[in-house]
Amino acid sequence: MKSQWQVIYYETETGKSFVEDFIEAQNIRNQAKILNLISILEEKGPNLPRPYADLLSDGIHELRIKISGNQSRILYFFCYQKYIILTHTFLKTTDKVPNAEINKAIQYRNDFLKRHTKKELEADINENI
Repeated sequence: MKSQWQVIYYETETGKSFVEDFIEAQNIRNQAKILNLISILEEKGPNLPRPYADLLSDGIHELRIKISGNQSRILYFFCYQKYIILTHTFLKTTDKVPNAEINKAIQYRNDFLKRHTKKELEADINENI
């Protein structure tokens, strides 16, 4: 079954992807665990429940991953009715997600939406298929 959601890794204007860098820095087992959870997110979208995902604030969500005893988070947002944009990762060391991390995701969202219209995004994706 084809997913109605498509995951995209946010990239800075210089082409840096924080999420891809994070995944590549992991061992093979942890990479598989992360990619599997991202695949489930792509399948379930906003219906992915806790403990796997949670809505934080202002449309920013967290993908909750436990790796080697550490609580890692990938922040993301939904846009253009079918895209999930993974912005960045961080290691959660406090009870609450720090506002600085949420604000960073909001900045990345604003940057992404400024640089990518729905039409351009769909054209880029169709070109890469």
